[in-house]
Amino acid sequence: MSDDASALAAFGYELGVLKRIRRAGWWHAGVRDPESVAEHTMRVAQLAALIAAEEGADPRSGSLLALWHDTQETHTGDLPHTAIDYLTKPDPQAITRDQTAKLPERSRDAVRDAVNEYETKLSAEAHCASDADKLEMLLQAVEYRDTDVQRVDGWIDSARKSLKTQTARRVAKAAITLSPLAWRGR
Repeated sequence: MSDDASALAAFGYELGVLKRIRRAGWWHAGVRDPESVAEHTMRVAQLAALIAAEEGADPRSGSLLALWHDTQETHTGDLPHTAIDYLTKPDPQAITRDQTAKLPERSRDAVRDAVNEYETKLSAEAHCASDADKLEMLLQAVEYRDTDVQRVDGWIDSARKSLKTQTARRVAKAAITLSPLAWRGR
């Protein structure tokens, strides 16, 4: 087996860890079984494509950036916002460089470029992906609130205030007033 194939397989196994890492901040709100980072990432990538399409940006690129935005958590775990005052924020680009060091050049560069673009927020697609991350958290908080989790209003307010795109702001406003079960009636 080639070294490139082994490196890709090893990275594939590392990415699988995201299915087992739970979104830790939700435990502070009283959620017993929060979604995994992988589950969060799936909806972020989908929302990023939709936001990008509505904003006139490239949906594929927005979705790609969102897909890689939390992969560094295989090294750090999901750090809740309550840890910020006690830890130095890990550098996602440095972690990505370490994670991808053994990958073949094209794969390595593709992942690094996506993470760099997401982190620098210099493109419309990066803003759409970032808003998708916050919007997904808002939607999840509303879903948890709808199942009687009481301490999610801070997450909703924080996410809403951080949104940059007009599309994400409009969706957030609608999501807060719309029951998560309303989609079934469509």
